[in-house]
Amino acid sequence: MCYRTKLNSKLSEIEKAFEGRFIEPDAYTPMEEINAFTFSKTPVITDENRGEIQMYNWGLIPFWAKDDKIRKMTLNAKIETVDEKPAFRNSVNNRCLVIADGYYEWQWLDPAGKNKQKYLLLPKEQEIFAFAGIYSSWKDPGTNELVNSYSILTTEANELMSKIHNNKKRMPVVLRKEDRKHWLEGKDVESFAFPYEVELTAREVS
Repeated sequence: MCYRTKLNSKLSEIEKAFEGRFIEPDAYTPMEEINAFTFSKTPVITDENRGEIQMYNWGLIPFWAKDDKIRKMTLNAKIETVDEKPAFRNSVNNRCLVIADGYYEWQWLDPAGKNKQKYLLLPKEQEIFAFAGIYSSWKDPGTNELVNSYSILTTEANELMSKIHNNKKRMPVVLRKEDRKHWLEGKDVESFAFPYEVELTAREVS
């Protein structure tokens, strides 16, 4: 799965990498580690506004939700079942790029996972990259606030990630640079399932 990411790049570097502009530049704060369970706002590009970089909450809230409690279970969406699960199936065609410059995963060093080694994963050919994401807009019935949120798609782990994420053997879908537009344009979800992958490097983190 993918619950810790990194986006420590400068705002100007992100805008250059994605040929877009931040709508709320003051809302962006570089972070060495983003914890999914804080449901933070992070930069995304949606299929509807491809030249704009917006701030969406991590943890997809479907439009029909009565409250936001579901978001702790929708941080990731399995690519194999995303079009079937009630929480995601209405958002499969709402595509977004979730911007990052790294993500973290833990390798279990014993069967119970009491001892773990943390790794930072980086694509070899992209300093700033995008996860394949889907998004939703939800109106809080208590406050009428509109909340835009997203989920990162995950797929079967490749050889490297099978060794690192050795308890679940999953990995987030990191898009090749040339496929960002294909994702946003609605290319079949199945096309981005493993063996689709980008080459990654792994670095131990203390």
